[in-house]
Amino acid sequence: PNVPVLCRPQLEGLCSFLQLSTCPENLLVRFCGWLLALTPDLSYTSAAILAEQLFLRRVLSLTQPPSRHLMAALASFCSKYSQPFCRVLVAAVLREPGEGAEQTKLVCELVEECLEPDSVRLVLSQVLEVPLSEKLLPVAQAVLGRQVRGPPLEVLPPELFDLLVLTLCRQAPAFATSLNYAKLVTAVLTMYHSQVS
Repeated sequence: PNVPVLCRPQLEGLCSFLQLSTCPENLLVRFCGWLLALTPDLSYTSAAILAEQLFLRRVLSLTQPPSRHLMAALASFCSKYSQPFCRVLVAAVLREPGEGAEQTKLVCELVEECLEPDSVRLVLSQVLEVPLSEKLLPVAQAVLGRQVRGPPLEVLPPELFDLLVLTLCRQAPAFATSLNYAKLVTAVLTMYHSQVS
């Protein structure tokens, strides 16, 4: 199927008219399948708008693990539009105050199982752009975990690795009793022992 090019207000208006942010999750899976079949591919801006309209409210309001339908829709969308998805949804989760346990678990699962390597590195750079917190430590751990499971992730770029190490060193006093911090540092030392002095 071919899709006409829509400007931002038109696309947002269409999403609102179709009530995509609140449609049943089984229909969300079908809608995402239809999106993947569109030719040509959606523009970056259109994909970002749809990521926001389809998923943002649902993910930020999670108080229990996401349904299999929601996970299927997320995985489907990420398979083709992971960069705009990360810029919109993952960034919002990382900035959200509070614990956000279900949101953090969801991002970790997407990092480990769904996102392309470039998007995984983008997630780590997003984690390092905001003040490090207990909530964000498992996300960074999931990024490093991609080295040993999930679709292969190449070695982190030197500038991103240096920023990770610098951040961990600077934040050490604040996480003196954190088990998650200790796990993350151990993972860095294990995987990059030759680069850490």
